[in-house]
Amino acid sequence: MDTFALVVTVGVALFFTYTNGFHDSANAIATSVSTRALTPRAALAMAAVMNLAGAFLGSGIAKTVSEGLIETPHGSKGMWILFAALVGAIVWNLITWYFGLPSSSSHALFGGLVGAALAGGIGVIWSGVISKIVIPMFLSPIVGLLVGYLVMCAILWMFRKANPHKAKRGFRIAQTVSAAGMALGHGLQDAQKTMGIVVMALVIADVEKPGDPIPVWVKIACAVMLSLGTYAGGWRIMRTLGRKIIELDPPQGFAAETTGAGIMFTTAFMFHAPISTTHVITSAIMGVGATKRVNAVRWGVAKNIILGWFITMPAAALVAAASFWVVNLAFL
Repeated sequence: MDTFALVVTVGVALFFTYTNGFHDSANAIATSVSTRALTPRAALAMAAVMNLAGAFLGSGIAKTVSEGLIETPHGSKGMWILFAALVGAIVWNLITWYFGLPSSSSHALFGGLVGAALAGGIGVIWSGVISKIVIPMFLSPIVGLLVGYLVMCAILWMFRKANPHKAKRGFRIAQTVSAAGMALGHGLQDAQKTMGIVVMALVIADVEKPGDPIPVWVKIACAVMLSLGTYAGGWRIMRTLGRKIIELDPPQGFAAETTGAGIMFTTAFMFHAPISTTHVITSAIMGVGATKRVNAVRWGVAKNIILGWFITMPAAALVAAASFWVVNLAFL
């Protein structure tokens, strides 16, 4: 039974990574596709490759997820808590993907973990949840908005005398680099989150000891599933990010992607904080758009997106808690 529970949980964790890939692929490439810097297929292929590479860049975030949010559960009950957490995250991912809402896969996962832990009677490390999840959740969009605005202001000032057509052509080329950086950051952030869950499952099953390095097969499996999901594409969300918030031109796309990538690398390497790629790029797009004029941003669309961010953790927590109660009746 324990081996069955481990296999099922790891399988569901890898499926979550796949949904994360097609849900969040829009984060990395929506701006490049909407400004026609890259064709959709070329952008997805590039994002898949960079996601794969990004997954191998560190392990700080995986450690935060596996050790810093909930107390490590034990036995078959612990395994089903992880299973329920992943079900909560996957269900919310699919609902928001269906409606084209760029919500956060990361916060769906964290909400799922907290909801399943509470339902299963496992301690939640609230200090870790607040310092590593809640505070960055509020801070990262504000930083994204401000930095996006400032980066775009700097670009406008530096290229104020440039030929507009030449400048746009140059930024279209530069966007291939900024989009690659964004995809690399997404791989760095999001593949590690699932690695943390798989490591926790292996510790529960006594296959690994707490504090052991992440097995290579876990890194490869998570990275490959994230890449496959990314290549499958998330067209609904891409339309929302690329067109509905604001019509972007290449300099704006470059500024938004550079801002998003910079924030993701900084938080991953300096703070080991698992932030939401979705929050960062969406807020950066809003900040960049506001340099044109404040009402250039479709704030009604932005308001719906932000509302989705606040609902994500509690909604995923509720689905995860319900999933645990169902599993509890069936298996425990």
